[in-house]
Amino acid sequence: MSLRINDIIPNLDLLTDEGSYKLHDFIGNSWTVLFSHPKDFTPVCTTEFGAVAQLTSEWEKRNTKVIGLSVDGVEEHKKWKKDIERFSGATATFPIIADENLAVSKALNMLPAEAYLPDGRTAADSASVRSVFIISPDKKIQLVMTYPMSVGRNFAEVLRALDGLQLTYGQPLATPANWEVGQDVVVALSLDDDQAKQKYGNVDIKLPYLRTTKLAG
Repeated sequence: MSLRINDIIPNLDLLTDEGSYKLHDFIGNSWTVLFSHPKDFTPVCTTEFGAVAQLTSEWEKRNTKVIGLSVDGVEEHKKWKKDIERFSGATATFPIIADENLAVSKALNMLPAEAYLPDGRTAADSASVRSVFIISPDKKIQLVMTYPMSVGRNFAEVLRALDGLQLTYGQPLATPANWEVGQDVVVALSLDDDQAKQKYGNVDIKLPYLRTTKLAG
């Protein structure tokens, strides 16, 4: 079954290089970024893991947990982390799911049900395991991005999207194209003009269906 935005993520059993978890227990009351990889010791993936490690303080500021996934085993993950840390100059403080049986990748719709890992496999055999999921504290999927193997993920964009999600979570707001923290936001059409002004004060009515406001603080 395909997972969509606002679906509750399955409460999967996770084996990682830092121990075993139930996914919902790992999430707890935090936001969570789960990002997946088709194989350990691959060049683009190593740069991506390094980028995530370098952002440790940014994840912490946002009450966000990070967990990686690769379809290799625990011992490979432990060895790979040494390369990641050597390359990035940052400690990889997050666990990496060991998805050797592909259970998590299949449950999250990254691989077809009949997928398997052949002998002598390469990353191409699990190439679609290149996704980012942002999950809210209520265990619902809020964002999914999937990349090809040839294009490294932009984790500055993941942070930007996370900021937007946290700002608008449960609020009648949205963020416009290319929004950055501190810029004006869009007022949802669930509020009429009077309600919008009462709630947010100054509202700039650019079009009948496009109204923006600047949030205090």
